Amino acid sequence: MDKTGRKLYVRTFGCQMNVYDSERMVEALGNAGYIETNHPQDADMILLNTCHIREKAAEKVYSELGRFRELKQKNADLKIGVAGCVAQAEGAEIMRRQPLVDIVVGPQSYHRLPEMEARARRGEKAVDTEFPAEDKFQSLRNRPRAYRGPAAFLTVQEGCDKFCAFCVVPYTRGAEASRPPARVVAEARELVDSGVREITLLGQNVNAYLGNGPDQKKWPLARLIHELSKIDGLERLRYTTSHPRDMGGDLIEAHGECEKLMPYLHLPVQSGSDRILKRMNRGHTADEYLELVCRIRKARPDILLSGDFIVGFPEETDDDFQATLDLVSEVGYGNAFSFKYSARPGTPAAERRQVDEDVKSDRLRKLQELVRRQQNAVQHAMIGREVDVLFEKPGRLPGQMVGKSDHLHAVHVNDEFVRIGDLSRVRIVASMSNSLEGRIAT
Repeated sequence: MDKTGRKLYVRTFGCQMNVYDSERMVEALGNAGYIETNHPQDADMILLNTCHIREKAAEKVYSELGRFRELKQKNADLKIGVAGCVAQAEGAEIMRRQPLVDIVVGPQSYHRLPEMEARARRGEKAVDTEFPAEDKFQSLRNRPRAYRGPAAFLTVQEGCDKFCAFCVVPYTRGAEASRPPARVVAEARELVDSGVREITLLGQNVNAYLGNGPDQKKWPLARLIHELSKIDGLERLRYTTSHPRDMGGDLIEAHGECEKLMPYLHLPVQSGSDRILKRMNRGHTADEYLELVCRIRKARPDILLSGDFIVGFPEETDDDFQATLDLVSEVGYGNAFSFKYSARPGTPAAERRQVDEDVKSDRLRKLQELVRRQQNAVQHAMIGREVDVLFEKPGRLPGQMVGKSDHLHAVHVNDEFVRIGDLSRVRIVASMSNSLEGRIAT
């Protein structure tokens, strides 16, 4: 078969950065003649872009691979690849356990996919989990970004130097590294030229961003945001995920000064107990986090905060968990993501005394009930207010369109005149479990 017109199926697991990486993989293999398909049975290559954050992530990948065995048996030319953080962590072990895999590529090496694909076509097994010196983003610049909707992700920073005791990111993504501002701005302009109106800046620790600017100075995230806000046609900016230790005064001020920076901030704390925060190696106390929240809300009073929480961290007591509930009650989150602690092999916390699973489950239930009440209260308070909504896709019902508000609430309207890409003023009329219902304001 001529390589032109081959079909590529990509399945993405995990975070927004993996979504961004998958889009870059599609573009990289587009240079090798591949076009994307949504159906694995039609594919000449299947690529799983994996996440290693949650428990049993690798086992889920092997289970998913098993589903493609029949497709491989029917089509001997089908190539199967595993990319992302599980690929980085497991390496060639993936091929040993699942021989149908032809390519294993880590998150820092996906720009090499075309040459790896060529090796696979020659019957070779291709593994690359290095941390190469060359800039993978720059290596993909010879192919225009594909338009995928009015809102887009843009990676500006990768890796993490914090080494939280529960986290594998420093091992799978490497040390903190920031893209040069000029390249970020250029890519943002390309996105806007293709029809994008909202950009979310991504990084494992995005507010640690410190790029080498064209003025030979280090640019922090705040300066990058101000520069991006100058782009005509770019209506909205967001960023995620942040660490409290890197929330500098200039970035806090940017929330009050930059009109295009949306009033939403995801600021994980993980626990409200100082003892557990220290055991987690978070580098801050609960009071320092609460003081930071006060400073942020002073700069932008209408900001909506979301957070991450781990319950049942090794050695967490009832008092430690109560401290988390107390912190959540004091902050008042509009949204939060909470999980039971799961041991990640190779991390310090995995070797410590574990909390009983039933206790973890009970604590998670209590925390999620509290967060749900806060979320419902925030959403109910939106009823009667007018918000700006960027519409991104059709809803489940005929004539329904769904978009995101300034505060990242999902908002749906029934209006035959609304189109994807419209940024419209909407009056909120009802609050659902995870979304808001609105009417176009007249």
